[in-house]
Amino acid sequence: MVIKQTPFRKYNFDDNKDTFTIKLNREERQDLDQWKFLLQQEKDSTAIKQLATIGAKVLLEDKVKLINEIVVNNYRKNKRAGIVTFD
Repeated sequence: MVIKQTPFRKYNFDDNKDTFTIKLNREERQDLDQWKFLLQQEKDSTAIKQLATIGAKVLLEDKVKLINEIVVNNYRKNKRAGIVTFD
């Protein structure tokens, strides 16, 4: 016995997936392929998720937070002094 489902009706209501599309230029694609090889991950989406997780963990480390605070503080002081070399 085959149960026929109605087209265009959502049957899985527990599915809370969020999707988005990204565009990569040739250089970004080459970088992603290298990173996928480094991670030993074939799927683009999984590799991007893993890279985002790794990047977040690195950026939130105390050492990196200190570096970011110093850079932002230097930028603020330079801007106040009228020395703007970076935008």
